[in-house]
Amino acid sequence: MPILMTFGDSNTHGTPPITTRGVYQRYDAATRWPTRAASLLGPDWHLVEEGLPGRTTCFDDPMMGDHMNATIGLRLALNSHGPLDYMVLMLGTNDVKTRFGASADRIVAGIAGLVDMALGPEMASRHPGLKLLLIAPPPVQELGPLTAEFIGGAAKSRALAGLLHSYAQARGLGFLDAGTVLQTSPVDGIHYAPEGHAALAIAVADALRAL
Repeated sequence: MPILMTFGDSNTHGTPPITTRGVYQRYDAATRWPTRAASLLGPDWHLVEEGLPGRTTCFDDPMMGDHMNATIGLRLALNSHGPLDYMVLMLGTNDVKTRFGASADRIVAGIAGLVDMALGPEMASRHPGLKLLLIAPPPVQELGPLTAEFIGGAAKSRALAGLLHSYAQARGLGFLDAGTVLQTSPVDGIHYAPEGHAALAIAVADALRAL
């Protein structure tokens, strides 16, 4: 039974486009891309969902808390679950928030640190042969109720896919540019409509089969 862990932020968690700040919502399992992808892969696949709204690659968030730093969450997840056969990692959207001042290069460096953790000697005995798929999230749009947090973020997020693709090739990892299969919702410019989740699920399942 292959075990798959999807590790990411609110778009892995299943947060719908936000119209009112502070209201918690989540798509059901029939809509979220991780559960849809696992279903497409087959009934013998087991899914571990690790999506946290607000998660960054490597930054402590002064507003949302230090636990948004994925270096904490990924270590916990890798020690909590296993042995994992596949991991999908999709982060970078929250890193383009204005308050972090992070360049696209710095964001990819944060992802590289997470990859080093997941594939390093400490985790190799727990997750032998772990196959990793990196996903570049679709570029954000600076519109809607979250605009003030993402000033300047659109340009930085557009640069992520090319840099992350080059990194994935250099490391021999699977790669998917989610921006080729969906766009963020015009409602808030960050999250995905249900049809976006459906399209991403198909692309992820295809990419995992190809690993």
